Amino acid sequence: MKLTRTQRRALKLLKACCQWTDDPQEIMERAVDLIYASSKRYDWVGLYILEPDAEHLRLFEYYHGRPTPHVRIPVSEGVCGAAVRENTTLIVPDVTADPRYLACSLETRSEIVVPIRFRGKVVGEIDIDSDRPDAFNEGDRGFLEQIGKILAPYVAD
Repeated sequence: MKLTRTQRRALKLLKACCQWTDDPQEIMERAVDLIYASSKRYDWVGLYILEPDAEHLRLFEYYHGRPTPHVRIPVSEGVCGAAVRENTTLIVPDVTADPRYLACSLETRSEIVVPIRFRGKVVGEIDIDSDRPDAFNEGDRGFLEQIGKILAPYVAD
């Protein structure tokens, strides 16, 4: 998997952020900013945290993009819930063709959801929507999975 220069820079900056602060809020906000800035294809970027009951995901209050009604999602619903249940990254090239998709915006055409794992268990996820169909590829998957590894101890905190 080959990362773009922007993706490599984002990873480097996030790692540096983790060296100068251990504040989970600040690190997660910085991650959202860096992810959003890394691609013009990323129209909505947010982090969801798995609640202690492990039955719901809660949207981290800082995100980029249009407002969403989905601030709390049952793990039994949506692409976000499926990524937790299946413990795998999900790429949806056409959200209109996926019955799991929970519509947030009429403009959204594709989505990628990347579980954040800490000690083998899902603790949250990175959720990105694009207004372009088929916007995500294996490069995006690899980049976002690396971001997830960096974020894991802070999301689990």
